Amino acid sequence: MAGSTLPRRALGRTLRNFRLRAGKGQFVSARHVDMSPQCISRMEDGQRVKISTAQIRELLEFYGIANPSQERDDLLGLWDEVKQQDQVSRAMGTSKGWWRSYSDQFTPHFDHYLNLEAASNHLTTHQLVMVHGLLQTPEYRRSLIKATHPDLSNVDVERRLELAARRQERLDDKNFRLDAILSEATLKHRPGGLTVMVDQLQHLADMGSRDNVSVRVVPFAVGTHAGLALQSFGLLEFPPFANHLKEPPVVYVEGSVGALYLDQEQVITRFQRAITDLQRVALSEDDTRELLSATAKEYAK
Repeated sequence: MAGSTLPRRALGRTLRNFRLRAGKGQFVSARHVDMSPQCISRMEDGQRVKISTAQIRELLEFYGIANPSQERDDLLGLWDEVKQQDQVSRAMGTSKGWWRSYSDQFTPHFDHYLNLEAASNHLTTHQLVMVHGLLQTPEYRRSLIKATHPDLSNVDVERRLELAARRQERLDDKNFRLDAILSEATLKHRPGGLTVMVDQLQHLADMGSRDNVSVRVVPFAVGTHAGLALQSFGLLEFPPFANHLKEPPVVYVEGSVGALYLDQEQVITRFQRAITDLQRVALSEDDTRELLSATAKEYAK
């Protein structure tokens, strides 16, 4: 879903809700504003399409949105945000996202994730096996790249490391918060060997000391908890818009050959409850740092 932004996603979702409430299909809606059904579908998915303000107003009238009304004002306010954001992006040369220059180094589904991560102001992640990408050291990351892509050229390995480093700049934004919940298993696996893990564990302890980063470990001893059933995932939350509208959270679940993006209310509630359970059984931040330091000392012997 390249070209998707937060206001654009909210705009598309709201227009879809208006259309469904009015009982209109994509084909008849597209014909009414002289667009293709594919364009209506892409717009409702939050992707970039060529559409004018006049066509937006025609769709609102076609869907029975009263003029004047709060719903109409909110939607047109979102449309103004989309246009303003596009103007700023074009002026800065970032209309496609900085990561697009590395598009040959990641799978297509990850482009959409990077859009969401860049737009979010809070990420809660639960990791069962590996350290989250925002917290990986270069050598830890290098070992994972070599393990999963052994035939990758040295040039491409370095480009992937550059991508990871630029992505981690997100943590320098004080308006962004990362809550990382790690299974103790992430400390026991040793990508790259003991020396790499010593540095990685120390890095986790250092990052967890930041005001906008929390690192907590779920020890093996706590037994069964909700995180075991849901596996690794990330819950992305977003800042409110200028009006009262709010973008709902998105759960990201990555697999070996694809990913899931979940935003249904009942699904989000399930993951939020799992996070509450994980936070209940996880070590405190201070106790986590002690465990990280103790494990690093053990590996350094």
